[in-house]
Formats: sequence, C-alpha cells, structure tokens
Amino acid sequence: MKNQRIVVKIGTSTLAHPTGLLNIRRVEELCKVLSDLKNAGHEIILVSSGAIGMGVGKLSLTQRPTDIPTKQAAAAVGQCELMYTYDKLFAEHNHTVAQILLTAYDVDHPDRFENFKNTMHRLLELKALPIINENDTVATEELGIGDNDTLGAIVAVSMEADLLILLSDINGLYTADPHTHPEATLISEIPEITREIWDLAGGAGSSLGTGGMATKLQAASICTQSGCDMVIANGAEPAILYDIAEGKPVGSRFRGKRG
Repeated sequence: MKNQRIVVKIGTSTLAHPTGLLNIRRVEELCKVLSDLKNAGHEIILVSSGAIGMGVGKLSLTQRPTDIPTKQAAAAVGQCELMYTYDKLFAEHNHTVAQILLTAYDVDHPDRFENFKNTMHRLLELKALPIINENDTVATEELGIGDNDTLGAIVAVSMEADLLILLSDINGLYTADPHTHPEATLISEIPEITREIWDLAGGAGSSLGTGGMATKLQAASICTQSGCDMVIANGAEPAILYDIAEGKPVGSRFRGKRG
C-alpha cells in the first residue's frame, strides 16, 4: 500500500469515558498507533473533538452545558488539557504536534483559508503532526462549522488527502439502527451515496458529542465528491487503523469518485 495522506477525526466518545474524563488507555494506544503509521511513511492529520467534553470533566460539571458561555468556558479549559495530553503522548514517540483552531470564517474567507492550507503544507513538510479542532471558545452554533465530521471532510478535501477516517462509538453504517433492530447488518462498502443511504441516517450520537450518522454522511458526501475515500469505524480499538490504512474491510468505506 502506498504512503497516504490520512485525516483521522476522533470523536469525543472515543477520547473520553461517559463521565467526560479522559480514557487514558485508549488515547495512549491511539497516539502510539498514529505515531507508528507516521513512522511507516504516512502523513497524518488529526481532527480532534473533545475540548468541551474534557472541560466538562476538568471543571467537574455534572453534564455537558447547554448555554453558549459555559460551553465556551469548558472549551477553553478543555482545549489546554487536550493539547497537553497529545503533546506529551506523541513526544514519547518522537513526534511534534501543532495546534490549529479554525472557525467557519477561516474556512469561508478565501485569503484566510489559503493561509490555513499553506501553513498545513509547511507543517507536513516539517514532519509535524497537525491537530485541528473548531475554535469552540469563540464559535457559536449560529456561526460555527458545527461538527468535526464536517470539519474533517473540509480538511481532507482542502489538503487533497487520500483518506478520511471517522472514529466514533459506532462500527459503521447499518441497514437499520442496530440499537433497536438487532437484525441490522453493517454495510461495509458504499460506492455511491444514494437516497436510500441518506434515509439510514439517524439522530445525534453520544451525550458528550454533537455528531450523528447524518453528519457522517454529510462528510462522506463532501469527501467522495472530491475523490477522497472515507471510512466510519469504531475507535474503541485504535489498532484497527492499521487495517484501514491497508485498505482492509473495516467499518463502512465510502468510495471517492475517481476521474
């Protein structure tokens, strides 16, 4: 398998326990696997959720806040904790991380977006590992990108990535909701996003995150239109990233339109 430029989006449910506190064992394993893939020659870009979720835990809040000022306060506290954790864990494997916080304005404004892409290309040339999140401290629901599935797709397309991997607490896209339909089966290969595929999208995901299947299909639509493959997989076992990078059938793979 050729060396690839891979964008990996990590959902809050993958990073944190249901308490909102960091799942230390999983995040350590994740950073180890990503470091190994980078050592193998792949270019890795991380889009990481978790700032608000980690802020909730750090501030000892009983639940995810619903008002914008508390969300933004939690994000400000949590983003520090998140980057400190990544910096420490990736440094153990001799990789340097870089933080980039984006808003919708950065994406929509041509000059700012061009600056973002130039910075990203230079970071990859310098062998750094960019870690991207929406700037939740200043963004609001009305003005924001909204979710990191979409952000992951925007990053993947703008950086001409070969593959976007969305890690969350689900195995992939099923023929029905597996929580309510035990007979539902995993759809491992999606060559095209049809109306029937859109109809399979459910509501929001975990209580700590904002994403659901609808945002993942939206991300797949953005990616595949630009020729980039996208995989939805369960982040509970980070070692599956090896198989995904090798093109093995893990989760649900949406095929990018070629040519």
